[in-house]
Amino acid sequence: MFYAVTFVYMVVFLPFAFLAPHKQAWFVPKFWARSMLWLHRHVAGTKHVVTGLEKLPEGSYILAPKHQSAWDTFAFLPWWPDPVMILKRQLMWVPLFGWYVAKMQMIPIDRGNRFKAIDSVNKGAKRAIAQGRQIVIYPEGTRRPPGAEPNYKKGIVNLYETFDLPVVPIAHNAGLYWPRRSFLRHPGTIKVEILDPIQPGLDGETFRRTLIERTEGACDRQLLALADDPDAPPFPETARKRVVELRSAAGVSPTDAG
Repeated sequence: MFYAVTFVYMVVFLPFAFLAPHKQAWFVPKFWARSMLWLHRHVAGTKHVVTGLEKLPEGSYILAPKHQSAWDTFAFLPWWPDPVMILKRQLMWVPLFGWYVAKMQMIPIDRGNRFKAIDSVNKGAKRAIAQGRQIVIYPEGTRRPPGAEPNYKKGIVNLYETFDLPVVPIAHNAGLYWPRRSFLRHPGTIKVEILDPIQPGLDGETFRRTLIERTEGACDRQLLALADDPDAPPFPETARKRVVELRSAAGVSPTDAG
């Protein structure tokens, strides 16, 4: 249903999307995202709750969501005024979808060439900031299963050091309900936490460490909260291992934890 409805929307809304001005054209992807969330709730039984929306700054800022699932690539669109996403350039080549990406003026990068990628990001970000847009970058670059060891790339550090903008970390547990590389979707409630913005002015390493601590700390809390819930979705091996590590660090043995 996800792919079928997506294809129908791309075809039906094509004339409006390409004739409308940029800001009015945002109606199409945002309406599509809301439709997908509705389907996810009513077909798969998966709801979501968001906390911390009041922490989002005004104007331009950098958004740094945890990347666990296909869900987090579209679910946030309704909440942001005018986001510009940094994505791999191959997506521009997908018929219809790539046209929408171009219309919304996203920032495509060549992952195989680090220097060209940084140059593309900096030029695109500078243009987006001049327009008052929000820059979306997934710090780990690719989807990571819940509980996996964090692997934050240098791209987010480059953006933070180059542009005088706050960075807003976003933690969630969507990877448990919409797992990567899986056809299955699991019912329940996805928890999304918009965390305190990291203000500009830190050195690169301090910023990176702060981003990891805030994001991963919130994700760890979400895992622990679900670990003993009988209605929790299946935990992948990475999540089970992480729960054991967290409990061991807290002095709780697996047998005591139920």
